[in-house]
Amino acid sequence: MSERESTNGSAERRLSVFKTYKLYVGGKFPRSESGRVYEVTDSKGRWLANAPRSSRKDARDAVVAARKAFGGWSGATAYNRGQVLYRVAEMLEGRREQFVREVADAEGLSKSKAAAVVDAAVDRWVWYAGWTDKIAQVTGGANPVAGPFFNLSTPEPTGVVAVLAPQGSSFLGLVSVVAPVIAAGNTAVVVASEAAPLPALSLGEVLATSDVPGGVVNVLSGATAELSAPLAAHQDVNAIDLTGAAGDPALAGELEVSAADNLKRVLRPQGVDEDWTADPGTRRLTAFLETKTVWHPTGALGASGSSY
Repeated sequence: MSERESTNGSAERRLSVFKTYKLYVGGKFPRSESGRVYEVTDSKGRWLANAPRSSRKDARDAVVAARKAFGGWSGATAYNRGQVLYRVAEMLEGRREQFVREVADAEGLSKSKAAAVVDAAVDRWVWYAGWTDKIAQVTGGANPVAGPFFNLSTPEPTGVVAVLAPQGSSFLGLVSVVAPVIAAGNTAVVVASEAAPLPALSLGEVLATSDVPGGVVNVLSGATAELSAPLAAHQDVNAIDLTGAAGDPALAGELEVSAADNLKRVLRPQGVDEDWTADPGTRRLTAFLETKTVWHPTGALGASGSSY
């Protein structure tokens, strides 16, 4: 509640407009189909907001949206994807103060430390934007073979990736697991940190106002265990990043077993205390890439002398 001066000179109090956080699915902002919410508190237990508690139906809807967006996103040029990711970084920079406040509340940091985290997250997004048109040069190439053939290997995106965001790093960790997935041409269904989902839900607003097509990234909030189970077993999810289950080895094991049912790629957690400020390298970029190898004959073939 805040004070302002009325026209007759007396001070009057007004109610602040509290933000309503929603899911981000298919480029839109639905409430959970279950109508459930849960309280999000700061590091001292003080109420911050009510976040939507996503259901299994929300998770399935997010997978449908991600699959629908995959063809267009994976078919875009790598250079174009880099431009789109850079635009997201621009939008994050413009909303820096909002994210500083949300990160400070979520992680119990001072304003200066939260600002450093947000700056690192923006820089991390730019890092992956720069890799979109370079990763094929690093992971692909011409292979030497004994015979009259060209043998070429090129990377291709895996498909729809379920991403369990880190529980303790609400923004830098979140960006570090989401950006490489879409930089490589995949689409993502992201389960935000259960205790600190607000920066992830605000990221959805940034994506919606940038050039990222709807459905490329879908953000869910709620109970990680409840949402990850149907995603791990979903037959139209091609891969899963278990980073957000690092603190629950039993859950991570169950999800890995479920993922094996349709041979999903699984990125295992590196530990609860993973250092998100370290050089990310290309590990997460290549984790959800497939290698396509093409054999092409050389020289003149057939009576016509045509070559293929």
